[in-house]
Amino acid sequence: MTVTRFAPSPNGSLHLGHAYAAIVAHDRAREGQGRFQLRIEDIDGTRSRAELADEFRADLEWLGLEWDEVPAQSTRLASYDAAARNLLERGLLYPCTCTRAEIEALEPHLGPDGLVYPGTCKGRELDIGKPLALRFDVDKAMAEVGEIWWEDELAGRMRADPREAGDVVIVRKDSPASYHLAATLDDAADGVTLVTRGQDLFYATNVHRLLQELLGLPVPRWHHHGLLMDAGGKKLSKSRHSPSLADRRRAGEDGLALAEEMRQGRFPAGITLAST
Repeated sequence: MTVTRFAPSPNGSLHLGHAYAAIVAHDRAREGQGRFQLRIEDIDGTRSRAELADEFRADLEWLGLEWDEVPAQSTRLASYDAAARNLLERGLLYPCTCTRAEIEALEPHLGPDGLVYPGTCKGRELDIGKPLALRFDVDKAMAEVGEIWWEDELAGRMRADPREAGDVVIVRKDSPASYHLAATLDDAADGVTLVTRGQDLFYATNVHRLLQELLGLPVPRWHHHGLLMDAGGKKLSKSRHSPSLADRRRAGEDGLALAEEMRQGRFPAGITLAST
């Protein structure tokens, strides 16, 4: 049975890119006679707004999607803490006080997901009075697990190489867990068998696959779909204030018709699907 999920963060309204991601996940679950889950990823500090979760539910219903809701991330903090302690006690995480500005000043090289942390804090004595993040010692972790693989429905079998992203943050200074740790643990807890998400998260899967191996978690398959782009060739995003589904819904647009058009690869004017 195929179990997928849609996991939005309540720090801004959903847009057409979210609608496409939800439809892909929903339809893949239905094709596999399985379950489509909604998980609210609400641990983004003061940016998380509880009222947006109700807006998300209204948006999905407007699109004609049916789902099973699983516990929100804010109810799962103990599991994140336990996993982080496990990795820390094994010497696979190290504390880091670097700010983004300090990292940029070092002119680190770019990896597939942005700046690659140059390991400044690895092995350093740190002032524990300053805010700390916990970073992955990826080389040490890979030495422990050896060669690992993962399967994408579109790209095929992939060898996991998290070294490309460097020593990513596993526990943020301002949050109980990074996306990498929380999403990996949540997917295992919820019995997700197929992780559907955008192509922009393709390389993050290398890190998630390593976490699964280290923590003894089940390994799903993945499906990294294309991204919706605006007329300027930019990915739709909350930060760029892309038009919201809620505005379309309140304006009286037919959500069922919109979802069916998107399934057929037809999108509103100015919106295109980037090839994978």
